[in-house]
Amino acid sequence: MTKLELIESVRELNETASIEFLSQFGEEDLQEYLEHLMNVETECLTAAVSCSSGVPYN
Repeated sequence: MTKLELIESVRELNETASIEFLSQFGEEDLQEYLEHLMNVETECLTAAVSCSSGVPYN
């Protein structure tokens, strides 16, 4: 992904992050942050499904 693509992907998951702020970081840092956001989103979705099904989240 290009830096611009990374910034756009990050902003899809974190709309409060401005382009100006994210532009200060390199591609490697943006990729790492994007992966973090995706992991958090997955954990939240997994927890929500576990809670709604009555199965405890581990």
